[in-house]
Amino acid sequence: MSSNSLPMPDAIASAPHLTGSARVLDTLHDWVITVDHKKLGLMYIGMGLFFFLLGGIEAIIIRIQLLFPLYHFVSPQVFNRMFTMHGTTMIFFTAMPILFGFGVYLIPLMIGTRDMAFPRLNAWGFWIALFGGLLLYFSFVGGDGLYGAGNAPDVSWWAYAPLTSRAFSPGHSTDYWTIGVLLSGFGSIASAVNFAATILCLRCPGMTLGKMPLLAWMYLVMAGLVLMAISPLTAAQIMLLLDRYLGAHFFDTQAGGSATIWMHFFWIFGHPEVYILILPSFGFISEMVPVFSRKPIFGYPIMVAATVGIGFISLSVWAHHMFTIGMESYENAFFVLSSMAIAVPTGIKIFNWLGTMWGGKIRYELPMLFCVGFLFQFLIAGLTGIMLAVAPFNWQLHNSYFVIGHFHYVIVGGILFAIFGAFYYWYPKMTGRMLKQKLGLLHFLLFFIGFHLTFDFMHIVGVLGMPRRIYTYEPGRGWEYWNIVISVGAAFQALGIACFAINLVWSYFQGTRAGRDPWDGWTLEWATTSPPPVYNFAQIPEVKSARPLWDFKHPEDPDWKYL
Repeated sequence: MSSNSLPMPDAIASAPHLTGSARVLDTLHDWVITVDHKKLGLMYIGMGLFFFLLGGIEAIIIRIQLLFPLYHFVSPQVFNRMFTMHGTTMIFFTAMPILFGFGVYLIPLMIGTRDMAFPRLNAWGFWIALFGGLLLYFSFVGGDGLYGAGNAPDVSWWAYAPLTSRAFSPGHSTDYWTIGVLLSGFGSIASAVNFAATILCLRCPGMTLGKMPLLAWMYLVMAGLVLMAISPLTAAQIMLLLDRYLGAHFFDTQAGGSATIWMHFFWIFGHPEVYILILPSFGFISEMVPVFSRKPIFGYPIMVAATVGIGFISLSVWAHHMFTIGMESYENAFFVLSSMAIAVPTGIKIFNWLGTMWGGKIRYELPMLFCVGFLFQFLIAGLTGIMLAVAPFNWQLHNSYFVIGHFHYVIVGGILFAIFGAFYYWYPKMTGRMLKQKLGLLHFLLFFIGFHLTFDFMHIVGVLGMPRRIYTYEPGRGWEYWNIVISVGAAFQALGIACFAINLVWSYFQGTRAGRDPWDGWTLEWATTSPPPVYNFAQIPEVKSARPLWDFKHPEDPDWKYL
């Protein structure tokens, strides 16, 4: 591969110097009107981190309330609002914006193009999603004043009918939830269209689908899932608004509607949503593990096939969330089988990551530590998921803390650990600075310990019968000690997040200069400066294998390919 086929551009020249308030206003204006995918990616990530802070505060309030039996740290109404806002925030306004942000930032760089296919649609998707999140939180100060200050939603993040009807939710709390999530859905659909068009149409010369980075494959399948899964949720939100304000009766059982239909609409979105979140996380792991193992990914074609398989099967598993509502036996059997079947392509991925590490020269840098934590924890999450796929077992534990423990093993132990690894891996590319290693190690240790103290023991109190969404509990049920341990674990996690936040800010100003390629990476984003210039590549690169930077750095090995 010739040196001319993979250019290494210099950083773009600085803008004319401005001082004082004029410089601040000019910078702010530039960020507000930008259509540059890198700035929009950073704004997506910043939005997600902001709402992550809010969702974390809500989680701490929940755990303080459950610290002791018959405790009254907050009122029952406030408690309902806290777990509703926590779940909604973490799914719709933390995990999705951060994952979308990484994709918006990295995908054009990794496939060798200069921007997303539709830059203005990219900007619109971000701003409409941000507006949805801000509208949701405006409910704390802009509600009708029922039950205390504001009127934040209190119907949980899945908002089952008839809790959302005017009879049971007479204020505007459900309206804030419905419209906020509806707007975020519009932004997600816009981003999905953009991801699919960019990946399918803007790859650089030589980058066939078989030579595309695995991260791009994960985002391509994720985009398809967003289009298939968010659309039913959007339709359900519109129907709910029609029920509440225009006299429709879609979910009103007394007028011929069906509350069960809402459950189907929501979980047709809700379970594929887990894979919408986990597939980009799989992509992060698939890019980091080979680099820090100094080996190519084991079984690239099988990894791609497993990704596509997960995408298809995930659309047929939603009703395992509904085993307790009284479905027919053949319906239960179908969803038992499909829920077990999706473990096969997921298990293939875990096997291939371990196969990549096996015999490799592993470097336990901070990104790799979070990858190892991810592999261990996501395996356990998958095993408890198989347990809950068994209808009789699910029947016993469906509304218990066992399910909460399983779900957070997926979301926190899987997705969040992958996101942390991605921060430590790509932060140098985005800012030009390395994150501080000792502070990052402290973040990993505190969060890893806190995670296991919290979510391991949620499984135990679930088996002991503690219901989910419970405000308080009587002493003598065997839950007291476990809830203290769970809450202490939440405090450890909060300390870990504090270390992470300090590291992000401190390293931006004082971190060691990263250089162009601090990890000796293999994909095209490491061919640019850190941070990349506005135009990404002075000359669009041409690739000849799935490891283009390996070809550039090792011309003596020109014939190596994944396939």
